[in-house]
Amino acid sequence: MSPEQQIRMLGDELRALADDGIVWSQDDPYHLDRYRRVRRAAAEAFSIADERDVDEIEGTVFSQLTHVAPVPCGDAAIVGDDGRIFLIRRSDDGLWAMPGGGFHMGETPAAGVAREASEEAGLVVEVHDLVGVYDSRLCGARSEIQLYQFVFLCRVVDVCGPTTPDETLDSGWFARHELPALSPGHDVRVPDVFRFIVDRRTVFDRPMP
Repeated sequence: MSPEQQIRMLGDELRALADDGIVWSQDDPYHLDRYRRVRRAAAEAFSIADERDVDEIEGTVFSQLTHVAPVPCGDAAIVGDDGRIFLIRRSDDGLWAMPGGGFHMGETPAAGVAREASEEAGLVVEVHDLVGVYDSRLCGARSEIQLYQFVFLCRVVDVCGPTTPDETLDSGWFARHELPALSPGHDVRVPDVFRFIVDRRTVFDRPMP
């Protein structure tokens, strides 16, 4: 990756953080001002690697980033040498699920899944295969907005301790025949993980009629 590409990625990440902050700071003029300054700094960083000036970038490039699309997120399908899968018990519904969540600006889907495994499960993982890509509307996920959900097969390489323990009530390893009550959507995706281990066929949703 060239220095110019790295600078653009940094500017875009700062822009995304600033835009989130602006949305959530409407009732606090001090924070709102800070996030607007961060957005300006993002445009300044972007302009270093671009022929356009700061005002043009903030007024055109950044304002064009308004296309509404499904939210990308992913699950870490962590499977041990004995064939059992690692699951967490979620604090929001009390049901079991693969560690996972939404991706951050600037990270790849595989990196996002590895980060979620570290945060929620306290496990350092290597990502090995793509099990499937799911549309949340078609796999039973309980989400008010459409998600694109990536599931990656992972293996544990180290233990680090979870950094978001409030999201997890419990955790454990489970064989295919002893799965606990699974959170909506995971009751489709977890069995697909076990099928993938056998036939290595990636799952994806066919075009809707």
